[in-house]
Formats: sequence, structure tokens, C-alpha cells
Amino acid sequence: MFGIGFPELVVLLVVALIVVGPSKLPDLARALGRGYAEFRRATNELKETFDQDETVRGIRNEFSTAQKDIFSLKSDLDAHARKNLHHPNEDEETLIASAEDKHQQMKEGDSPSSSNGSPTKKIEDTHSS
Repeated sequence: MFGIGFPELVVLLVVALIVVGPSKLPDLARALGRGYAEFRRATNELKETFDQDETVRGIRNEFSTAQKDIFSLKSDLDAHARKNLHHPNEDEETLIASAEDKHQQMKEGDSPSSSNGSPTKKIEDTHSS
């Protein structure tokens, strides 16, 4: 502790006893103890603050990395969507054609799922008269 050995500590206590006197030595020791405890408390609070700052920095770095990953994923999805809009897959073309056929059948009233009492038929009958 500060490079002070037992002989040096005894010398310091003797000097303090001579300078301060025996009546005020306990008060001085108590004040020094409180000062030392306050110093340790402040040092520990400062260490905790640095630790919290380090934790916040780590969280910021993780958030930044996640944000970059999300933007990268979004740009990849946008590029994929643009590519598929210009060059749709055969499955997508089949789905589009199927949807157009169903739409045409519904327009003509030939849908296998529609019956004479279907809402679609009723709407077309109302508009045609």
C-alpha cells in the first residue's frame, strides 16, 4: 500500500501523535478514515461510469451493425424485387396467367365456383339491366 512498510507507519503515527496530540488523534484518524472511504466511493463510481460508457459503446456498435445488416438486406430485397418485375419467373407468369383467366371467367360468369345466386352474378345482372 503506497510502498509504506510497518516501520514507516510507526514513524508516521509517532509524528502524528506529537503534532496533533493525544486528545485529537482519534478525531484525526476518524476524519482520515472518512476521507479515505469517500475517496474510494468516488473512485468506484468513476469506474462504474467508465464501465457503463463501455457498455453503451458496445450496444451502439451492435445497433449500428444490425442497422447496416438491415439496410443491406433491404437493398438486396429491392434489387431482387426489381429483377423479378423485369424478368418474372415462369411460376410467377403462370400465376399471373391463371389469375387473369379466373378474372375473365368471373367476368363472363363461367366460374366453376360461382352459381346463379352468387354475388358476382347478381352484380353483373344489376349492371347489365
